[in-house]
Amino acid sequence: MQYLKIKDAINQQINTGILQIGHKLPAERKLAESFNTTRITLREALALLESEGKIYREDRRGWFVSPPALIYDPNYTTEFAAMAIAQDRKPHSVLLSAQLIHANQHIATLLNITTNDSVYRIERLRSLDSRPVVVVTNYILPEFFPDLLKHDITHSLTVTYREHYQRIYTKTRFRISTTSLNGNTASALRATAGSPAMFVERLNYDQHDNLIDCDLEYWRHDAIRIESLATLSSACLHKTTQKKMS
Repeated sequence: MQYLKIKDAINQQINTGILQIGHKLPAERKLAESFNTTRITLREALALLESEGKIYREDRRGWFVSPPALIYDPNYTTEFAAMAIAQDRKPHSVLLSAQLIHANQHIATLLNITTNDSVYRIERLRSLDSRPVVVVTNYILPEFFPDLLKHDITHSLTVTYREHYQRIYTKTRFRISTTSLNGNTASALRATAGSPAMFVERLNYDQHDNLIDCDLEYWRHDAIRIESLATLSSACLHKTTQKKMS
C-alpha cells in the first residue's frame, strides 16, 4: 500500500538524520507532491508515524520530529525536574491554577473522602527542552498540608512536602493507560484535539502510610517511555517453580 511506503520513506529520513530531532516536516501539500500522492494518503502515513512516536503534531503549526522519550520508572518517584536533569534534559514547569475546591466523585473515590470534603487542586504544565509534554493535576488532602497554597508550588510538591511538612513519599500506586487529548489539556500541550496521550494516575502515601494525595498526568504519548526493573520475591520464584514441576 502506498501509505506504508510513504511511512517507511519518512521513517528512513528520520533514522538517517535527513529529518532531524525537533525539526518541522515540510507542509502536507509539499509532502504530498513530493510523494506524488493525495493528502488523504499522506495523512494515513503521518498518523502511523505519530502512533509509533516518531513525529508529533502541534495545533496550527504542523508536524515535527519527536525528541527521545523521557524514561519514566514507576518505582522512581522523585520530582519531575530531577528525573529530567538525570537524563540530560531541560525541565520547566508553569503553574496553571491552584485552588481549594470540593472533591468531585472520581477524586473522592480515589482519596477515600466524600464530595463534601475539600481538596487542593493544583494544575501544572511541564516542558522538556521548551516543548510542553505533560499536564499534571494534583489533588491534595488539606489536613496534612495546612496553608499549602502560601508556598511555592510551581516546581516540586515533593520538595515542599519534605521541607515544610516533614512528609515524604514512600509508596505510590500507579494506573497507566492510553487516552486522547481534548479541551484545555490539548490546548496547553499545543496539541490538536484527539491526539494520542498516555494517562498516568497515581495515589501517593507518606512515611506513615497515609494516603496524602493523588495526581492525574496527561502526557504526549511520544514524550514518555515506561521502563522498570521488577525483582521477583523468593516466594514468587518458589510458586513459579512449583507450577513448572506440576
